[in-house]
This record gives sequence, structure tokens and C-alpha cells, in this order.
Amino acid sequence: MAGTRVLVIGDIMLDSFVYGEVSRISPESPVPVLSISHDNKMLGGAGNVLSNLSGLGVRSKVISVIGADENGKVLRGIAETLGADASGLIEDDSRPTTLKTRYLSRNHQLLRTDFENTHEVSEEISNRILQEAETAIANGIGAIVLSDYGKGVLTKNIISGIIRRANTKNIPVLVDPKGNDYGCYKDADVVTPNRRELSEATGGMPVKEDSDIVKAAEQLMTRNGIKAVVATRSEDGMSIVRARKEGGFEQPVHLKTESLEVFDVSGAGDTVIATIAAGLATGASLVEAAALANVAGGIVVSKIGTAAIRAAELIKAQNTKEYALQTGPVGDISTIDRARQARVLPLEDAVEQVQKWRARGLRIGFTNGCFDILHAGHVGYLNQARNKCDRLVVGLNHDASIRILKGPDRPVNGQDARASVLGALGSVDMVVFFGAEEKSEDNTPCALVSSLRPDIFFKGGDYEIEDLPEAKIVRSYGGDVRIMTLYEGFSTTSTIEKMTDKKDKVA
Repeated sequence: MAGTRVLVIGDIMLDSFVYGEVSRISPESPVPVLSISHDNKMLGGAGNVLSNLSGLGVRSKVISVIGADENGKVLRGIAETLGADASGLIEDDSRPTTLKTRYLSRNHQLLRTDFENTHEVSEEISNRILQEAETAIANGIGAIVLSDYGKGVLTKNIISGIIRRANTKNIPVLVDPKGNDYGCYKDADVVTPNRRELSEATGGMPVKEDSDIVKAAEQLMTRNGIKAVVATRSEDGMSIVRARKEGGFEQPVHLKTESLEVFDVSGAGDTVIATIAAGLATGASLVEAAALANVAGGIVVSKIGTAAIRAAELIKAQNTKEYALQTGPVGDISTIDRARQARVLPLEDAVEQVQKWRARGLRIGFTNGCFDILHAGHVGYLNQARNKCDRLVVGLNHDASIRILKGPDRPVNGQDARASVLGALGSVDMVVFFGAEEKSEDNTPCALVSSLRPDIFFKGGDYEIEDLPEAKIVRSYGGDVRIMTLYEGFSTTSTIEKMTDKKDKVA
């Protein structure tokens, strides 16, 4: 998809997420006091379509309206960082950049504030949008996405003007619709309503069964001159209804859900329309593009919060059976070949998985070590730890880290082998590598603990909690630290010494 170019036109927003902890109620009013720790900003609305196109490796151009303000500068900067052509972002000093701010504590949203002007853009701005679109179409576009969030950018005049211009060049136009009047989308190639939107747009027609979806979609298309409907149906997948050029309808296609486990549907519609647009722009049929989008949508709803699809995720899901088999009873255990195996994840994916577990109310435990030659002492210790939490994450020193700790002859077993053995234990739910590459670097799991923020940190041995640097981190956010008794008579070093001694005697 790298050579593909998609034009995105619509309501772009800046999404702000403010994170913190609530530990008291305000004395001024019975409301929680949020002690802010950090915040994060990302693109929303039409901007999330851009994020998904970027993740798929698709070149894009955006046309929208922002304010002549600081938030507009931030938004433009994020779009450019994604690799999108942001020259079509038109500044309007009569309205602010749309900003949606969410305040969260422990993955629970406490409040959302919206700073916006939803009035239709002026005639002058409208003409500039159409001029930008005409130039982009003339320069070569594979598909156009109209992302309508009802914020005033996509007026009826703009929508009809863009569809008319695109039709003359045989460029497919896809619409993520808003409201109940779909007449303004006349001659659009594809609209992508969800189940609720489809029902509302057809006067409350039922949309529960496959046949219901087809009847409602056919009515919507007939009344409004729309060429195809891709109805997204959450856990029931999606349905594709297409009109024939000679009249009537093609055989409908129903795609069952491909989701791993639904945690958050925020932005899933943007992922679907971006993937379909990318597929159509490369010459795929609508059914082929929608099938790919169905997989992409299933991946992003298994993530926490608004998330974009990545090309590597989609390739992996399409080309390996792992996607279909990797969810066990709790949605996080590999069951390939019917064997339970905890996943070995990079830090970014590990943080995401821990967030999923925590969102389900599960208590996360963490411990770390070299686990070079696994023995009964290790197994007993890990079982103890797992019995005191719901999910146990093991931070595993990588090979360079162990050489710094133990010397050049260690480890005996490489990191992949050690991770594989650990992952096969019923007590271990996830393995994450950590450690220093050089002696001058931090060789503790402190950075890993800071990122994962486990509820319980387990440490085996005769330690004072105050002497553990990890303990300070865990206690800073209210976590618990447990010193666990090690099983006597077992150690990797003694095992190696015994093996070496036996070899010497044989020699």
C-alpha cells in the first residue's frame, strides 16, 4: 500500500488525555481532586483516519478547518509527524481548533470537556475547501474519505461538490456518515454506518439479523442514490450490500467478526473506513477491501482507547494462524498447537496487555530474574507469586544483562530458550526482556516497573524493602511490595557447579 494516496476531508480534532490519581475529595465541593501526572495528545475525528492510513503505510492528504491557535499548531504538527500532507488544513480565526479533553484515573474516565464551534463553515472557507480538493484530485488520488462528525466542515454543498468532482475521475468516495439525512451523500461509492446509525437513517428499521441489515441497507441505497453500504455490526462483524449498475442488488456478503477480545470500540469505524479506502485505492474489490478492514477492526477493538492499525499487525493476522488461535480463555494466552504458552512481548505491547488486564479488574503481579537453569526453587517461587495475583509478568534479564551480572560464561541458556521455558509454566502469564547492554547502564528492572506499574512487586530473598529501588517506584503509585521466601537448597550457580564437577570427574 506504500504507493497509494488517499485524500481525507472532514472534521479533524485534537484529542487530549490527562492522566492522574484521585486520593481525596475537594473541600470546596464534593468532587474528586485529580493530581495530574502526565498528558497525551493525538488526532481525533478525521485525524484518526489519517493515523490509521499512516499505520498502514499509505500516503495521505488532509483537508479540514482548524483555529488560528496553539491547539491548531499542535494538531498540524502531529499530522505532519504521521507523514500526512497537512497543507490542506485551513486556519479560520473565527473558530477554535476542536479540542476534546478526557481526564482519567486508573483507566477510568472522570470527565470530558469539549472546546469547539459546530456552526457550518463560511462560504469563503467552503470555497477554499473545494479548491483544495480539486487540486488534490487533479494531482492524483486513489480514494477519498469524507469523515463527517457534524462539526461544520462537511456542509451539503461541500459533500456534493467533492462527490461530483470525484465521479468525473472515477475516484471512489467513502463516507463515514453523520445524522439521518443521507441524501447529501448521493452518488457516494460507499457509506459505512454502524448498526444504530443504519436503523436511525431508515426510520427505525430493525437491524438485528442479517436479513434485517440487508433490507435496511437496500432501502437506504435506493432512497439516497448510494452505490454500496458496508454496515459495521460490532461483535457480529460487517455486512456488504452493493447495487448493480443495471438495477437491483448484488448478493450480500456477511463477514463474521475477527476481533480477539473487545476492550474499546473507540475509533474502530475510522480504522474500517481507512482500510477499505486503502484497499480500493490499490485496486482491490469492495469485498476484498472490507474483508481486510474486518480483520483490522478486530485488532483495534482489542486495544485500550482510540488506537490505529499497524501494517505489521495486519500482515501477521492475515498470514499466520496465530491470529485465529492466540486467544485462550482469558484472551491473552497462546493456544497454538493446543499448548498453553505465555507470550513474550516487547515493552510497548506488554504495557498495552497489562492495561487490558487492569481494565477487567485483574491484579497484576511482577517479578524478575535471570532464570538461567530453571529448577524446583524457581517453580515454587513463581507459583507462590502467582497465587497472590491474577496475572504474573516476569521481567527476564536478556543475555547481555546476565553477562554483566554473572560473567562471560553466563548465561548457560540463551534468552529465547529461557523465555520459552518460563512461558510454559502455568504460573507465568507474560515474559518481557530487560537489562543493560553496557556496565555503565542501569541493569535493574526499574524502567520496566515504571512502565508496567504492577499492583504487586515480588522479590525473592533476604532483602529490606527500603533497599530495593523498584520498591520506591511501586510505592509511589500505591502498589504493594512483597518479599518472598526462597526455597532452600536450590540455585542456578550450585547446579552449574555440580554439573562442572561431574564433568571434571568424568574427564
